[in-house]
Amino acid sequence: MTGSPLHRRALLAGGAATVLAATGFHSTAHAAPDDRTAGARRFTLTVLGTTDLHGNVFNWDYFADREFDDSAHNDIGLAKLSTLVKAIRRERGAHRTLLVDAGDTIQGTPLAYYYAKVEPIGRRKAHPMATAMNELGYDAAALGNHEFNYGIPLLREFEKQLDFPLLAANAVDSATGRPAFRPYVVKTVWRTGSAPLRVGVLGLTNPGIAIWDKAHVEGRMTFPGVLEQARHWVPRVRAAGADLVVVAAHSGADLSSSLGDLLPFPENCSALVAEEVPGIDAILVGHAHTEIAQRFVTNRDTGRQVLLTEPLFWGKRLSVMEFDLEWTPRRGWQPTASRSRVLDTTTSAEDPVIVRKLRDDHERVVAYVNSRIGTSRAAMSAATARYEDTAVLDLVNRVQGEALKAGLAEALPVLSLASPFNKAAAIPTGEVSVRDVAGLYVYDNTLLGVRLTGAQLKDYLERSAGYFKAVGTAGPHQPDALTNANGTPDYLYDVAAGLDAPLTYDIDLARPVGQRVVGLAYDGAPVAPDQAFAVAVNNYRQSGGGNFPHVATAPVLHNQQLEIRQLIIEWVREHGEIDPAAFSSTDWRLVVDGVPVVVA
Repeated sequence: MTGSPLHRRALLAGGAATVLAATGFHSTAHAAPDDRTAGARRFTLTVLGTTDLHGNVFNWDYFADREFDDSAHNDIGLAKLSTLVKAIRRERGAHRTLLVDAGDTIQGTPLAYYYAKVEPIGRRKAHPMATAMNELGYDAAALGNHEFNYGIPLLREFEKQLDFPLLAANAVDSATGRPAFRPYVVKTVWRTGSAPLRVGVLGLTNPGIAIWDKAHVEGRMTFPGVLEQARHWVPRVRAAGADLVVVAAHSGADLSSSLGDLLPFPENCSALVAEEVPGIDAILVGHAHTEIAQRFVTNRDTGRQVLLTEPLFWGKRLSVMEFDLEWTPRRGWQPTASRSRVLDTTTSAEDPVIVRKLRDDHERVVAYVNSRIGTSRAAMSAATARYEDTAVLDLVNRVQGEALKAGLAEALPVLSLASPFNKAAAIPTGEVSVRDVAGLYVYDNTLLGVRLTGAQLKDYLERSAGYFKAVGTAGPHQPDALTNANGTPDYLYDVAAGLDAPLTYDIDLARPVGQRVVGLAYDGAPVAPDQAFAVAVNNYRQSGGGNFPHVATAPVLHNQQLEIRQLIIEWVREHGEIDPAAFSSTDWRLVVDGVPVVVA
């Protein structure tokens, strides 16, 4: 079939032993649950964990129209995860195994976008992620921040389609002050006489939702801090009868935040939760898109070791947590040891059941993203967009600027800000498809217009210029020697452009951060500190994402909830032809003491 999921480097799905042996997995389960020593009963529980699946069912790159691949040759998707999960269940026994997710499920691929916006899910159409996750037999899933990107109604529809609960103890209904979603679930895993083993799963989502998806949640839900809500809810999970408590937290392990001082709660704090909140046995970490095979944090109150693990995003890895427990009449079930590792999905075949169930959904999306919407007179690439002015970002800024100008109520010079989201994005010469254009803008952001002064614009660009590393000569330099200073991701770097007149500036990498933007001019004249501009930004920036100065508190001039990706697609459809010569120019550059930087 066109666009069918493939099985590169995959094994034939020939049983648990074959699949698990290929991953290097060996069971470390101990005595059977009915083994007894001096009145004790022992049991080994396996908890499997996923996170940040981001709409990936198949090992397929919709933007490239081919099987997914990356520099590490990872595979992705729930179909491959399913093979591993089912193999482990067969080996361990379903009564010994739980499956949990830590959030960010329904956003991130054209598949997710299509069934949210083009052919929205409803009573007659299940979300492909719901179908796949039900087939895998999840026991619970925490909400991630990206669950709210398409609005609460679509999230509620997705929730209804699941055979398991969505958990979010710190998503609070603004009207009632009560949890808007189920805070936790207690699962009875094993029954043996009067000693059932109960496992509590507490879900915690990210407080940044209040900022990043303000348009969807303001006045409807609030999102208290992860640590604060863990302190409140963990004792309640224990009181509900949980012998073992696993937290699924959509919050990275180590303290860090892109929220600045916009919220009093940290964005990432799972290790701190483990350290500060007694009663937690393990945390399945999400949100940070990093891999933690096994990490232990000592709880300050109890001195007990809390297990942390985070599988790599998009279904590249599966976390396998194991807990040895012992039951005695006096103490009930108590954990005696725990451990975890991650399994690589690369060596597993895609589950044929999921392929059969979702083949048609996948092919519908492949046909959509490959549909022709126009032509281009010249090829444009985003490969160099992070360190030099490119036509591809000029196009994004042109579309954003024109959409903002059409909706303005006052006459102001229009500027636009855009990020190099995807280095692999490219517009070919000749026919242009939806996927070509969508690759330029891989996030589901919406367009806003804000009013900034010249001084505020300068501050904003200085913050953006911190993306670059300091160098003392004009080079030549390798790109990686210039970019991503202090680990700053590409999406936290913005380039500016004028719509009706050029905005020009240099970024001097010999100068200290905060003093790098020189020669800032609009239409050839220096920008005055009090000069007013209408500036096109995305909702992530306007809501505080990246902690850029002024933009979150600036007067909003335009907010029609229009998705930028769709604006670009419609712009190409309307114009029929992309002519880079009509909108592309070199308006900013990297310099060292005024000498243009050379990139090798």
